[in-house]
Amino acid sequence: MKLKNYTKHIFFISFFLFLLAISLNVEDFGKKILKTLSYNVFALKSDESSTKTNVPVGDDMVDLLARLVNGEARGEPYEGQVAVAAVILNRVKSPKFPNTIAAVIYQKSQFSCVTDGQFDVPIDENSTVYKAAEEAMNGADPTNGALYFYNPAKTSSKWLYSLPTVRTIGKHVFALGE
Repeated sequence: MKLKNYTKHIFFISFFLFLLAISLNVEDFGKKILKTLSYNVFALKSDESSTKTNVPVGDDMVDLLARLVNGEARGEPYEGQVAVAAVILNRVKSPKFPNTIAAVIYQKSQFSCVTDGQFDVPIDENSTVYKAAEEAMNGADPTNGALYFYNPAKTSSKWLYSLPTVRTIGKHVFALGE
């Protein structure tokens, strides 16, 4: 299948960029490029072969989920952080969305923190986002199945406002799908 060829190309491009970054003595930048591209390659490979909607486990998935929670909800109450992580996992389980954590997070225009760079902000050592991600991966869902969340002070989307609301936690509203 053609997707396998793209995966090889992405790998070689990321490897080349990594070597280039190291040779220019910007190792952190090279690691960031390699990590981001490897998550995208993982998402492509998983979506290509996976027909299950099970939530993948592992340190990389917890890290991805924690980075998303950090970008979207680091100033929110702990329960709200768990709820944001649960929305990602609910999407993984839903046939309306990609079936891997990486693919859900990197889906185009879904999460502002991915597009504005907040996703890559270092996580404070005292942050609860890793614990929130792990709790959600262990089954906690304060939203009872929500597929969307938004901050009413930061969005003007009439479509989001039209969705049935299940809960408000901190500054986020959690909503079901259509």
